[in-house]
Amino acid sequence: MKRVFLIFLLSVSLIQARKIIVKMATLAPEGTDWHGMLVEMGQEWKKATDGQVQLRIYPGGVVGDERDMVRKMRIGQIHAAGITTEGLTEIVPDFSAFYIPLAFQDNDDIQAVLDDMYPSLEKKLNDKGFKLLYLADLGWAYWFSTTKVTSPLDLKDKRIFTWAGDFKWAEVYKKAGYNPVPLASTDILSGLQTGLIDAMSTMPLYALAQQAFGITNHMLDLKWGTLLAGIIIDLRTWNRIPAKYHEEIISIANSIREKHQQNNINAENQAIDAMKQYGLVIHQPSPEEIILWQEEVKRMEPHLRGKIIPEDIFDRVLELTQD
Repeated sequence: MKRVFLIFLLSVSLIQARKIIVKMATLAPEGTDWHGMLVEMGQEWKKATDGQVQLRIYPGGVVGDERDMVRKMRIGQIHAAGITTEGLTEIVPDFSAFYIPLAFQDNDDIQAVLDDMYPSLEKKLNDKGFKLLYLADLGWAYWFSTTKVTSPLDLKDKRIFTWAGDFKWAEVYKKAGYNPVPLASTDILSGLQTGLIDAMSTMPLYALAQQAFGITNHMLDLKWGTLLAGIIIDLRTWNRIPAKYHEEIISIANSIREKHQQNNINAENQAIDAMKQYGLVIHQPSPEEIILWQEEVKRMEPHLRGKIIPEDIFDRVLELTQD
């Protein structure tokens, strides 16, 4: 009887030893669609690998900002992350291709750049020790502020949020005459509440999820940029997962991404409508003001091209989006 019990314990230990717990961090708040997507993906991974691969999600920035996530992946504290281009540029600067203001104005622009650059971005991530499971656009970023902003001059009166740790962007805004305030993204709401910042460029979905629109209740209806997000896993963890599961894991990630992207088509408008019911004011820039924004971005170009964004990447994006 004792021998049977020992064999049972040994069997349990072997089963547990085969389990691979993938610790994944994200800024997405718990209960949001983005968080729900990761939960669903984890359930599918577990099912497809007979419980061998299990995803443990740390939402809402509890692990830190995206640059913190990258650092913690490098030292093995976490193994994966659902991060935006902000975190991805910490690994491969070429992801800054998606940062050029006003360059992207429709989904065709985004897809053209994705199709062109994805293989290179994937390879460069791999060379740095990370596996890219997918990359997709989350939506458009607009300026949200505490008072009306329709021209660059209006924005220059504001204290605008920039990502902490990305001081090059803060310098770009300073040189262009703006007042950047670097903060961790997890400190945005408190920064708004205390008046440390009073404007930010973000997605309507994020403004709604974080309740930031209650303070920055003015939105400029001008597509300032696009926000991309991807799922990456460090190669040490990826290589621990049996190769027979790799293709299925990637397939699951992409199928869930596609399903949620279909939902996102209407999600932006729904988020804006919901915020309007609670006082959000949408401001349409005049044709003259749109020209002012375009001229402003042109003046910023010398501070971006070759400084923030590699010259060849910058030129290629404009070539693909301005045909």
